[in-house]
Amino acid sequence: MINFNSIAELIALAEEKNLPVHAFVIAREMHTSQRSREALVEEMQRNWQVMKESIQRGIQNEEHSISGLTGGDARRIYAQRNTSYAGSAAMEAAAYAVGISEVNAVMGKIVACPTAGSCGIVPAVLFAAASQKKAAEEQIVEALFTAAGIGMVIEQNASIAGAAGGCQAECGSAAGMAAGALVELAGGTPEMVGQGVALAIKNLLGLACDPVAGLVEVPCVKRNGFAAVHAMVAADMALAGVKSVIPVDEVIEAMNRIGRALPRSLRETSEGGLAVTATAKRIEERLYGKKS
Repeated sequence: MINFNSIAELIALAEEKNLPVHAFVIAREMHTSQRSREALVEEMQRNWQVMKESIQRGIQNEEHSISGLTGGDARRIYAQRNTSYAGSAAMEAAAYAVGISEVNAVMGKIVACPTAGSCGIVPAVLFAAASQKKAAEEQIVEALFTAAGIGMVIEQNASIAGAAGGCQAECGSAAGMAAGALVELAGGTPEMVGQGVALAIKNLLGLACDPVAGLVEVPCVKRNGFAAVHAMVAADMALAGVKSVIPVDEVIEAMNRIGRALPRSLRETSEGGLAVTATAKRIEERLYGKKS
């Protein structure tokens, strides 16, 4: 039986057998779900297809959400990708992440990875990387398993829910998952995968979950775009040999402690942060017809 309860254990398994991280994530899921490798891969391929469809819809989207708060920004970002300061790859990833989140805001079909509020980050970076690195579909699907394994460890040892741990648990976790997947996709070692996860998460520690008017739109949609670029930078650093002074599992432990320490007002209750600014309160009154 393949089992791991930490990123360190997952890395050790991969290094011992000289196999990529995704191989052990798949093996564990085969045992846990009692399903074949083929069945699991087929399901992940279907998830990837939904992700790609939401990206294509997102960057073409001009539809606004019912609240009127979001819609059309992914299209704007994508149009500027070749004249941007950040470079085309980063801006494409940002556009894809925002686009998927905008699709979610208009009740379109997305894959929660790990949550609906952070749904744009992992698929966005992998879609951008697939083009940049000329990666095959099989490689992308394998990278998604790597991301899933990282997410499993985070959920087991901390949280992936904004209501429990703030947005560090949602966009932070997704950025860590995305960074690790990118490192493996680029041929990085299992140890580099762990470094990518640590570098991505530790710089989003303490991120508040403060949705305006209780909707997963502001600041959530644009935050997905920023976190996608953040994940790409973390992956590049890890691939360059940069290491996190604090080991990855200690970073996840810190995220858990910080999440527990965050006041209720910063954990998806819309009672703090951006959600209680004057503009946010006017939006809330417009949408719900009352002052809070």
